Amino acid sequence: MSVAKKDYYEVLGVPKGASADEIKQAFRRLALKHHPDRNAENKKEAEERFKEISEAYEVLSDEKKRAAYDQYGHGGVEGAFRHGNFSWEDFTHYQDISDIFGGGGLEDLFASFGLGEMFRQGGRGLAAQRNGGADLEYALEVDLQDLTAKTERNVSFQTQEICDACQGKGSRSGAGAAACSDCGGRGQVRVSQGFFTMATICRRCGGQGTVIKDPCPACRGEGRALKERKLTVKIPAGMESGMRLKLAGEGEAGVRGGRRGDLYILIHVRPHPFFRREGRDLLCQMPIRMAQAALGCEVEVPVFEEKVSMKVPAGTQPGQVLRIRGKGMPGVRGEGRGDVLVRITVEIPARLTAEQRKQLEEFDRLSDKKTFWGKK
Repeated sequence: MSVAKKDYYEVLGVPKGASADEIKQAFRRLALKHHPDRNAENKKEAEERFKEISEAYEVLSDEKKRAAYDQYGHGGVEGAFRHGNFSWEDFTHYQDISDIFGGGGLEDLFASFGLGEMFRQGGRGLAAQRNGGADLEYALEVDLQDLTAKTERNVSFQTQEICDACQGKGSRSGAGAAACSDCGGRGQVRVSQGFFTMATICRRCGGQGTVIKDPCPACRGEGRALKERKLTVKIPAGMESGMRLKLAGEGEAGVRGGRRGDLYILIHVRPHPFFRREGRDLLCQMPIRMAQAALGCEVEVPVFEEKVSMKVPAGTQPGQVLRIRGKGMPGVRGEGRGDVLVRITVEIPARLTAEQRKQLEEFDRLSDKKTFWGKK
């Protein structure tokens, strides 16, 4: 007894008037959910469901087959899909399969099976990536004072640079590279992995699609050699420790004309003996004498090379913080300068003369709660 087939629209869970995009999205969602490799415990059932979904999609994604199916039902598309012998090759023959699986193409599907890296190593995109030079990071130490305005620093480091002997071509004769015979210049070969038939990097040419027949002896065909690189780095005002500057195209040279990597300058700010930084504000401590705190005074705060005058009100208490506005650090994005926050410490006399002791004792005798706390 034959079993009636399910309606293709019902299989994909879309209405009869669904658009091509809606059909693709439904197929992608169901294919990911019911793929046999994701259903190891019910693999046989998953295979049957996967075949059913794929069959429905093959018909409904083709305008002519869909029109025939809409008019005549399953009878109108008999033979359009090979039954009973489904394989991954049946599934991968679609011309627009990269569209089916979204912007990332098959990479999205492979990633869902934990094979994303295997997929990424298959195409010429990786060859281009491997030809490109590496990104570099340089740790640069600067003083806090240096960051109060834009500054420049000269840096030097060892990196791969274009080979002088072959001018980066990698060839002794200057002829350059020839197409790889193993992959025909594609940089990839096809291999089978169970259900999957995929492209992977060519071992002979390393995914570059080309090989050097007469390698340059100076660089062994790579087109680059280790040299010292010198640069002048412009550092914006207000940068903080841990921030990075990106210098595009200033990293390692690429292989045989490949693009340069980028250079990242990692900023380390040396500790300052007087200031501690919090964002755009500078914090410091200022010691004053006991009498100055009681009577009030004016002190000079050394803000780097500038001496800024600050008034200390009478009755200032130990630990009180006074603010000098606009003398802190500039913002790295162009914000205004922060403030200098001065925490007052009061120095207590360690040794007293007889006269000083007498005067302090008299002061203490004349003092009450109001003297110290403003209370009666």
